[in-house]
Amino acid sequence: MISSMPNAAADLVPQQASHHKLMRVLMFTLTISMMTGVMFNIALPKISEQFSLSLSQVSWLSSAYILIYAIGSVTYGKLADRYTLKSIVTFGLLVFAAGSLIGLTSQTFAMALAGRCLQAAGAAVIPAISMIIPLRYFAPERRGAALGMTAVGLAFGNALGPVVAALIVSTVHWRWLFAVPLLVLAVLPLYRAYLKEEKLGASGTFDWLGGILLAVTIALLLLSVTKGLWLFLGALLALGLFIARISKAREPFIAPKLFRNTKYTLGLTISFLVNGTCCSLYVLSPLLLANVQKLPSIWIGFMMVPAAAAAAIFGRKGGKLADAKGNSFVAYLAAGLLVSCFVLLSTFTGGSPLLIAAFLILGNVGQSFLVIAVSNSVSRTLQVEQAGVGMGMLAMVNFIAQGIAIGVYSKAVDLGSLGIPSWNPLYRYAAGSIFSNISLVLAALQLVIWIVFYFTFGRGRGVNKVTQTANAQNPPRTFSA
Repeated sequence: MISSMPNAAADLVPQQASHHKLMRVLMFTLTISMMTGVMFNIALPKISEQFSLSLSQVSWLSSAYILIYAIGSVTYGKLADRYTLKSIVTFGLLVFAAGSLIGLTSQTFAMALAGRCLQAAGAAVIPAISMIIPLRYFAPERRGAALGMTAVGLAFGNALGPVVAALIVSTVHWRWLFAVPLLVLAVLPLYRAYLKEEKLGASGTFDWLGGILLAVTIALLLLSVTKGLWLFLGALLALGLFIARISKAREPFIAPKLFRNTKYTLGLTISFLVNGTCCSLYVLSPLLLANVQKLPSIWIGFMMVPAAAAAAIFGRKGGKLADAKGNSFVAYLAAGLLVSCFVLLSTFTGGSPLLIAAFLILGNVGQSFLVIAVSNSVSRTLQVEQAGVGMGMLAMVNFIAQGIAIGVYSKAVDLGSLGIPSWNPLYRYAAGSIFSNISLVLAALQLVIWIVFYFTFGRGRGVNKVTQTANAQNPPRTFSA
């Protein structure tokens, strides 16, 4: 028994190297996925002009992508509990590429929209595996660094997306935006080489009815933010039917016992608040720089690049800090950065654009740290057989939060025309009071998030006992703890 230990340790080294290579591939794929999500926002005016459609009509190229992306992430997570990751990644990336080819060759808006929807249906596998791979391939004490690499991919995508889109739209036709996602085909062989594990779940029926009801619930909920209360009532009805379905189905789409895991449910709530508040950094900032600082579009892009670059640089450091000092330490550090960012934005909204760019660095790094801490903490509450759908739900909640928040922020900015005074007594500018007020509210919400995180995860940094037991009974296939 003792003599076998050196051999086991020797076998572990190449496995770890393979897993880190897999994370680099995932980081690249996340960058492409995030770029694909944001690039079309730049091209909407040109698309509107070409097809003689309103901006609200062509905005479905972005809205439909978000809807399908959110629904697909939890669907792929559910499939990952039943089928091999190699199979679902291959399927997802091929669908992603197929949608890109359809969009690239489109001659009508309907065909472009169809390509965009197919893109989203395939790309949704990426956020799902970005949550599942760190959970399955890395022990809890090294998972933070892996999640840090996913944060780097997201930050790079946010930074490069608008820049690449502006270059493509200004030099060639907007359809060439569909060509960028085809780069994922280059890494598909690497995924097939590095993904070796077998499926974790037994074969059986797939609860398509439950999945459809969940999809309808999400779609109606997101649309209700801008389309009216009656859609929200429809979302509540669909949610009731979904709950009834999973309560009675023999193999439900989502097992009800998952929501009886109090820490997991609170973790989803925290993640919802984090993504809903922090998406303001890239949704409201362009509006602030355009409406208050009066910057042209090209300079708005330059003002936001340093923050995204800082998030990419410090993302891995945040993951390593989580491994070394615990998720709570990283969450508290993130809370300090985010509160500082929003208070400064609230106070100096009407100031120099360079100040705004500096404050955004604090916020983007803080967001990156907080997402790592929350994702890592949530992953430790799940048993092995719940990992796929559990982390898929986490990804879905993030997109729902962003979709709802964008609608809320848009309505709040519209209130700026009413001349509402600033609630911040330190605010000394004539314009931009609505942005100051929103930032002040977001600073207060960061304190709420900090309190909820502390009482949910912050009083201990050890691995959840349930997770320890589950991992001991059914360890990840390619990692020897």
